Amino acid sequence: MEYFIGLILSLAVGVSATVIGLDRERAFYPTVLIVIASYYVLFAVMAASRRTLIVEIVVASGFLLFAVLGFKRNLRLVAAALVGHGVFDFVHRMFIQNPGVPPWWPGFCSAFDALLGGLLAVRLIRHPERVSFDGR
Repeated sequence: MEYFIGLILSLAVGVSATVIGLDRERAFYPTVLIVIASYYVLFAVMAASRRTLIVEIVVASGFLLFAVLGFKRNLRLVAAALVGHGVFDFVHRMFIQNPGVPPWWPGFCSAFDALLGGLLAVRLIRHPERVSFDGR
């Protein structure tokens, strides 16, 4: 059920952003990526050790870097990072023990991230002028 809810919510966010016009701004998807990446840090603050918090901050910082580079240079990086975060959600528990993560979160977030990254990729293919500042 968490996968289904993640897909529906992601579709709602992506379609709403397009209909309302929020995604006309280059900052929209990078900002969403930063927020998405910060949730594991929040979960670590809620229930984990200092070591887990540091690991989660390091990982989130990597996604923050992709968001900044994607915003500044090429939004394809943001699309790739969103899909990459979906994969990360799927394998997170194999590498990082974070007891604050709800059991349903990885499935929900994985579905949300992968679909939103895919929607952004399709949008960039259909509107290549939005990929980078100089149109590449």
